[in-house]
Amino acid sequence: MTKQQQIDLLIACGEALYGFRWQTDLADTLAADVRVSDRTVRRWVAGDSPIPSGLWTDLMRMMQERAATFDGLAERCKEAGAPQC
Repeated sequence: MTKQQQIDLLIACGEALYGFRWQTDLADTLAADVRVSDRTVRRWVAGDSPIPSGLWTDLMRMMQERAATFDGLAERCKEAGAPQC
């Protein structure tokens, strides 16, 4: 994967997880485990600093957790009477 493809993937994951303020919110989440500031995230996006390889594991975990939450909520909506798609 090229550097630009990695940056594009980081942006897509960040926006999917957190929306408009994704850089700050992602940094806040990562700060709990590793010291990452929103400036660091901005440097990754600008291509000024390399994206650490371990970040992809963290993002995958966050995406899977979010997907599980959405799946559970979708099931509850079905139980509440939403038609199945």
